Amino acid sequence: MRKALQMLGVLDDHDVEWLLSHGHTHTVSSDSTLIREGEPIDALYIILEGKMSVRRVSVSDREIASLFPGEIVGEISFVDSRPPVASVVASQNTRVLAIPALLIHDKLDRDPGFAARFYRALAGFLADRLRTTTAHLGYGKWDQDTDELDDTMLDNMSVAATRFDYLIKRLGMNVQA
Repeated sequence: MRKALQMLGVLDDHDVEWLLSHGHTHTVSSDSTLIREGEPIDALYIILEGKMSVRRVSVSDREIASLFPGEIVGEISFVDSRPPVASVVASQNTRVLAIPALLIHDKLDRDPGFAARFYRALAGFLADRLRTTTAHLGYGKWDQDTDELDDTMLDNMSVAATRFDYLIKRLGMNVQA
């Protein structure tokens, strides 16, 4: 599930407007690095179009994951302020919305409602990633399918998809699904 959709399903319309007004878009050329393993980053990114590759030096710099529109990049370093453990490289020309971390931290300090929604969304998709990774590694037994969504999540995803489309249109992009 795309992380931006999880986030946009929890944030409200004013929060999305704030992200749009404080972020900036730019294109990452094919084979260019957006995030370099071990080097601090200063923004949170939402992939708007294109494709990116997650790579680690410790595994011969081979791709360990692919990222597509709707993914958020840099969230773990945002949460713990440590350098990233992987690099993110554009597999093709990729357009991102970059929201400066300093501006997000300032907004979190000043707006408790935004902070609650923002951290709830982060916690939700990080928990989803941990659950998926744990199930993939075969640790423990699971009584339910890890991809199953409850009714609240389904409602949030519908709202989130509408907000992502709005975000794309507001940025003046023509993206075909």
